[in-house]
Amino acid sequence: MSQFLPNNQITLLRNGEEYFPALEAEIDHAEHEIHLQTYIFENDATGQKIAAALMRAAGRKVTVNLLLDGFGSKDFPASLLDALQAAGVNVLFFRPKISPWTLKRNRLRRLHRKVSVFDGHVAFVGGINIIDDFDVPKDKTSPRIDYAVRIEGPLLVPIMQHVHTLWARTAWSQLKPATINIHQLDQPATGDKLAAFVVRDNLRHRRDIENAYLAAIENAKSDIFIANAYFMPGRQFRKALMRAAKRGVRVRLLLQGRMEYFLMIATHAFYSMFLRAGIEIYEYHKSFMHSKVAVIDDDWVTVGSSNIDPFSLLLAREANVVVIDKGFAQTLKQDLEIVLAEGATPILWDDWSRGFVLKRLVSWVVYGFVRFVLGVIGQPKQ
Repeated sequence: MSQFLPNNQITLLRNGEEYFPALEAEIDHAEHEIHLQTYIFENDATGQKIAAALMRAAGRKVTVNLLLDGFGSKDFPASLLDALQAAGVNVLFFRPKISPWTLKRNRLRRLHRKVSVFDGHVAFVGGINIIDDFDVPKDKTSPRIDYAVRIEGPLLVPIMQHVHTLWARTAWSQLKPATINIHQLDQPATGDKLAAFVVRDNLRHRRDIENAYLAAIENAKSDIFIANAYFMPGRQFRKALMRAAKRGVRVRLLLQGRMEYFLMIATHAFYSMFLRAGIEIYEYHKSFMHSKVAVIDDDWVTVGSSNIDPFSLLLAREANVVVIDKGFAQTLKQDLEIVLAEGATPILWDDWSRGFVLKRLVSWVVYGFVRFVLGVIGQPKQ
């Protein structure tokens, strides 16, 4: 498990409106080394602005390492890639070979984390891709909901270690030089927050994020508030939530109401058991909700890239930050309360049990398909 480190300064960033200006500012202030790792890097106005900032940094002789996922950024235009590389930006694609006709495990192991580090002094971790907030299907009047954190302090040490290791391994696997400038990782105390950097990979950290959630849920005394875009928890996770509700903990799930991918309908397979257990379910319909956050007992918070589904918890490379701090928890919880009040609809037991017969049937069929896929690629049953 990851180690909690004290004396960090951690700032919550809401949506791209707060995240991208902060990200661009750190790129422009960097003097030595930039690492930016993301699943999607879209060639829209936001992506072009961040790309221009990266090229400006490379022009100042800053080492700029950009790591993109081979599937999430499969449409990354060659013209932008050429421009970045011509400006001196080092660009690599994690697992660039894509095959839509195979269920081989390594094809499904994607780089889903969103982590960036600047001069070894400032890091961003969260769920926000490099894509415009309003780049959403259909209704483009409301931004997608997502979060990230800006970090300074001792937590930079493990973040830098993971970022360097992944960059180096990806470069070596593609027979390219691993350009890394900064090796001094000592970080001074800059704040008062206790936090841990928690990753999911296929080596020593296969279940760290899931276990962090489970430990917090099992120890919850009063309140669990989870806002998660793709919610398909395994058996152990489901039982932990229902046990919490049974012992009197208020459990709220804020889930995405708009169907972005067909497999998302599998989430509905669990609605009946959750509602019977007293768990509150809300669906966000105002826009697309890509949040991967939770607040438990007013002092435990996680913000990151990991959804609560088999693909995030069992396959993808993810990165979350867990913060133990009442003030920070209150800040996020208040924002989630606003999101819930302004754009979410409660799912009520009477309505769900008496109607939606076809939706419930289809959800179990789709969930069965997901379980079948996991069985084919050799993942443990959940």
